Amino acid sequence: MADLELLDRGYAAIMTEVVERGRAPHFTELAADLGIELEEGRQLIHELVGMTPGWVHPGTDYVASFPPLNLQPTHYSVSIDGRPGWFAQCGLEATAIRWLVPGKTVRIEAPCLCCGESMVLEMCDEEILSVDPEPMVGYTSAEIGGSADSRPFR
Repeated sequence: MADLELLDRGYAAIMTEVVERGRAPHFTELAADLGIELEEGRQLIHELVGMTPGWVHPGTDYVASFPPLNLQPTHYSVSIDGRPGWFAQCGLEATAIRWLVPGKTVRIEAPCLCCGESMVLEMCDEEILSVDPEPMVGYTSAEIGGSADSRPFR
């Protein structure tokens, strides 16, 4: 395992590239940025992705998802201050993107996975700027606050 300082620097370098350019650096770029050997950069990519709910494209060293952003297109389209080009890993993760870009407007557009109708959410920092349709409800089958089958429907 890489030391914590290198993990922190590596995470910051990857996230910065993902936020600024909509792509993750290749391990050769990461190694050059961090001043480490190429193989150490390759291992660092895999170690950092393994610490998140992200992943590399199977059989490669290419980062496919680095939460909350996905580097392959998904149906959760994201624009930042009117500039399109990002995709969220999932609907709930999409709401975390605002923390990566303080002071900027994050717009998430996606079809409802139940009916296919368009949904749009705009946020800036902790303020919700617009919701269409209103109200909008998120759902997960993950055990957040107890198992899904133990929570009542509302």
